[in-house]
Amino acid sequence: MALGYKLKIEDNFQLQKVEEKLTKLKAKQLFETKLIDEFEVGTFKGLSQIHQYLFEDLYFFAGKIRTVNLSKGNFRFASFIYLEEILEKIDVLPHTNFNEIIEKYVELNIAHPFREGNGRSMRIWLDALLKKELKMVIDWSKVSKSDYLMAMERSPFKDLEIKDVLKKALTNKINDRLIYFKGIDASYNYEGYNNYKTEDL
Repeated sequence: MALGYKLKIEDNFQLQKVEEKLTKLKAKQLFETKLIDEFEVGTFKGLSQIHQYLFEDLYFFAGKIRTVNLSKGNFRFASFIYLEEILEKIDVLPHTNFNEIIEKYVELNIAHPFREGNGRSMRIWLDALLKKELKMVIDWSKVSKSDYLMAMERSPFKDLEIKDVLKKALTNKINDRLIYFKGIDASYNYEGYNNYKTEDL
């Protein structure tokens, strides 16, 4: 069983399928119940609320700041020792226009506050912030996996690429059910989860 999981499932493939199904259903409920509109927007508290809701049935650490260091490839995310201080600084960063919002999103990704589920939670967080400030969201189904992952990999050093990729996919259909569901599917696909369609759950 993977460390930190509540579910007693030994097979990793089966665990991944169960995780995808459960958390996509929770993501769907966030939209359909309008619970997402009750969470804080643009803060770590809001992100933590999203993460807690999505993953509370799976992770003991849902919504909680990680207590281990993480890395991906050659890149090491922020040290857990300084995470609380870093997140407080990110909270007060401005987010009044598109560039500021994406810069805040990039900083949050570098912080990577949770042990698992960072990307999936943060993309919902990002859309909530764009919706509030700009009356826009990202149509994630128009953002290719390779373009997104490459741009995010380079974003700690240069964020122009991720800004360009995401700006091209902006839409004013902020309450469109299909846009949201397709976006969840695309977001999960970036992480290798593609067994279920959100709309069918």
